[in-house]
Amino acid sequence: MKAQRKALAVRSVLFLCGLISVCGPNVRAQTEESTKTWAATSIRGVSTEKPPAEWWNSFHDEELTRLIRRAVANNLDLRLAAARVDEARAARGVAKSAFYPSVGVTTSAERLRERVAAFNPGVNAPTFHPVELNNFQVGFDSAWEIDVFGRIRNEVKAASANVRSAEENRRDVLLVLLGEVARSYADLRGFQLRLEIAEKNIRTQEDTVHLTQTRAAAGLATQLDVSRAVAELETTNAVVPSLRSAIAASIHRISVLLGQEPAALENELETSAPVPVVPPEVPVGLPSDLLKRRPDVRRADDEIAGAAANVKAARADYFPRFTLLGSAGRQARQLHDLSLSLGNFFAAGPAISLPIFTGGRIRSNVAVQNARWKQTQILYQSTVLSSLEETENALVNYSQEQERRDRLQAAVSQNQTALELSRELYTSGLGDFLAVLDAQRQLYGNEDLLAQSQTAVTTNLIALYKALGGGWESFPPQ
Repeated sequence: MKAQRKALAVRSVLFLCGLISVCGPNVRAQTEESTKTWAATSIRGVSTEKPPAEWWNSFHDEELTRLIRRAVANNLDLRLAAARVDEARAARGVAKSAFYPSVGVTTSAERLRERVAAFNPGVNAPTFHPVELNNFQVGFDSAWEIDVFGRIRNEVKAASANVRSAEENRRDVLLVLLGEVARSYADLRGFQLRLEIAEKNIRTQEDTVHLTQTRAAAGLATQLDVSRAVAELETTNAVVPSLRSAIAASIHRISVLLGQEPAALENELETSAPVPVVPPEVPVGLPSDLLKRRPDVRRADDEIAGAAANVKAARADYFPRFTLLGSAGRQARQLHDLSLSLGNFFAAGPAISLPIFTGGRIRSNVAVQNARWKQTQILYQSTVLSSLEETENALVNYSQEQERRDRLQAAVSQNQTALELSRELYTSGLGDFLAVLDAQRQLYGNEDLLAQSQTAVTTNLIALYKALGGGWESFPPQ
């Protein structure tokens, strides 16, 4: 009978252990099969090859490369994300410490004063005398919880998932930083290009004003023509302050991204340079590659794993905890009587704690962890859809902006021809001055739109690279 009861107890323990491991939620989210190709069709300038890791090198801009490396080394948001990784690793160390016994030392030194009764011969009542004694004690206490039902093991799994999640968050911050530095740099060069175009048109319009004033003095033009030319010149001049302000704001933004004061890079970046040129073909890979590369998707997956482990750890509270306890020490009246020999007291034995009534605390905690686990699954699915949407939009924007740029280049070419013809007709007396002003206005407007489109092509490609989730592989954690 004793053997049968013992076997039954062993089977019960094994059943409960299996119950803990089986009843927990699945670690990985069940997601729908990703599409094999991108939804956008006839995408210009892209291929399905694997995207490059250091995508900024495709622009062949040494200044951009230097800025990106300096930003990775000094950006404060990235440092903060790295510090959070260190915090998560330290928290995992705290969770792991529960696997091992805890041993502590206790020491005490007391001075005791007592009244001791003394019986004297021939005296019925005892007399009490005060006595002062020393009490020195040194002891060791130890406790070791046996993780029978996996509570500690699952807490460590949850902590490890938090470490991975924090690292993916650092990569996500890095990815955003790379895109922000590149976009701000492209915007800066775009504003500088627009300023050059405005200043070139200002010089042309000044020549037109001078020509019109000369013709008016000779009686070949009217004061109305002069006023129109001056108004056109002042309209173009009014654009310059806003462009200079945008240039300064872009430099300030890049400086802060590099962890420096806003005006730190003015001398370095104030000289105009071309807008980074996009490569003829951009490899973007497949949607299935996207889910493996993007840090936000990987982080959401790790959060599911951590939430699942927390559910299992919470369910383990339904079952007993087994702890091995022990203590040993020595006690003496005088300090020199303490030694390292065997102590004069010790205690050792197991302890079992089983929750009987907790007012629904354990059940509610399990419900809380289950709800958080379900939230992580929903968040994972939402993150996947958002990443696909962002990439599809970036593909379409990049492709269509190239078409717009080409149209504007053709329009600028025709505007230049129209301006030359209108000037020839005007100087020969066969054309109206209003046609010259209209040709100048259209040329400047389309040149400015073309500069904006060239910048937009570059920034759209940067947004595409960012949506593809690459770049963090080149900068492993220090």
